[in-house]
Amino acid sequence: MLRKLGEFEYSQPSMLQEAISLMEKYGEEAKILSGGTDLFVAMKEQRLSPKYLVDIKNIPDLEYIIYDEKEGLRIGALTTIRQIETSLLIRERFLPLAQAAKVLGSVQVRNRATIGGNLCNAAPSAETAPTLLVLNTNVKVAGSKGERTLPLEQFFLGPGLTVLQNEILTEIMVPSLSANIRGVYLKIGRRRAVDLALVGVAVAVAMDGNKWKDVRIALGAVAPTPIRARRAEKLLEGKRTDAALMQEAGQIASEEASPISDVRASAWYRKELVKVLVQRALEQIDKPEMGGGR
Repeated sequence: MLRKLGEFEYSQPSMLQEAISLMEKYGEEAKILSGGTDLFVAMKEQRLSPKYLVDIKNIPDLEYIIYDEKEGLRIGALTTIRQIETSLLIRERFLPLAQAAKVLGSVQVRNRATIGGNLCNAAPSAETAPTLLVLNTNVKVAGSKGERTLPLEQFFLGPGLTVLQNEILTEIMVPSLSANIRGVYLKIGRRRAVDLALVGVAVAVAMDGNKWKDVRIALGAVAPTPIRARRAEKLLEGKRTDAALMQEAGQIASEEASPISDVRASAWYRKELVKVLVQRALEQIDKPEMGGGR
């Protein structure tokens, strides 16, 4: 049930260091506001009641999409999901990320929501997280002690929990992909659109002829955090593409998942979806005309 927002003190710093100082000052009583598409809903549902909101939307130099062959893809934390969805660069070189952005909420939500906010919300069902995991993404965070960079896989601690300690996520860094890498993101929700993922699956594979190399499989909404399905990856690594192996990989990935049952789906159903989606993603990568791609 949605209720009125509680009282809070609002700050809109114009510089990153000012925002960091405010977060250091207010600590756990403060929340960062970037897009607000998740935060305000949580506040209206009284799942969150911050006393301070630090709005970083107008901080310069945190909204960009930059690509360099050596440095790879760099995305500012305030870049909107819609900007990622419509970026020709991302569609051509990092297709799974564009696919994930396209199925996140409505166009109105995507125009407001930011990639940094989507990650910092730390929902197990976050659309961008599985894709970024299979793309071996690192993230940069800034705090009073300076900047640090860490693998995205280490960023999430649990539902709604990250490693941030009065810090601000500033940049998402994706290494360049070799020409033979194919990837795909698939999602199933309760409705065709504008719904959270019951299960999200991202797969990226470097195809060596008809062999799978550097296999990466990530699952969303089936564990306390987005996870890599490493046993399923190991099964496929170096093997020739084979329908039976794809089916077995889906089964193993479902065994690696630890979903919960809730009002949206049962744990059993989510495991079944993992089986189907992993197999389907591998089939699309094996046959790019079915939808797999860079």
